[in-house]
Amino acid sequence: MLTAIIVAAGRGTRMGPNVDKLFLEIAGLPIVGHTWKAFDSFPEVSELVLVVRQGMENAFTEIARSIRCSKPFRLVQGGAERQDSVWNGLNAVSPGTDFVAVQDGARPCVTYQIFNDTLSAARIVGAAVSAQKITDTIKEASANEDMISRNIDRSRLWSVQTPQIFKLQTLRAALQTVIERNLSVTDDTAACEIIGQPVKLVEARTPNPKATSPSDLPYLDLLLSQRISGSTY
Repeated sequence: MLTAIIVAAGRGTRMGPNVDKLFLEIAGLPIVGHTWKAFDSFPEVSELVLVVRQGMENAFTEIARSIRCSKPFRLVQGGAERQDSVWNGLNAVSPGTDFVAVQDGARPCVTYQIFNDTLSAARIVGAAVSAQKITDTIKEASANEDMISRNIDRSRLWSVQTPQIFKLQTLRAALQTVIERNLSVTDDTAACEIIGQPVKLVEARTPNPKATSPSDLPYLDLLLSQRISGSTY
């Protein structure tokens, strides 16, 4: 049994003041609505846990109606940091869950191919993450951050995305270690690294961007509109 945990408790300060990026409407739905709808359609997903900000429960219930959500879901309050939100989500999964897929609510272009490839790798290794190889030239900045310090070899560099899929007990043990050591991690694969759990990088072969700043929105709208119309991207 696989439970999808959609992390949707953040607001995203880089989108601008007083802007809740998850509820910005593109291609006919709020951004998080596209993410939710995708996971609701994946046959391997048995249930969904959405980690949300306190007071936003009614807004998410309305999204469930608008996308005609067909799978069981529950809403869980988020924590102070992303790792706390994921931990809250883990504690809400149903008994019998073997695997969990952790997905950013603000990454709405996830496809079944990306999800299925990542799940297949997680079933073998125990942990896997959707990612893309870095193709740009990478430079390290100097201490004052506006001068080049050195060139970075990009041949082994990847940009990590979501979904990130784990055996439930693996991720639980990893985040428990993070909590006990009072550490801070920016994603769940970093928690796995701390306990020595290998994580398979799975190349996403279609665009899988995240809504971070206003400049991302036209691209997301294009990708999602193409998907809805049946075009490829």
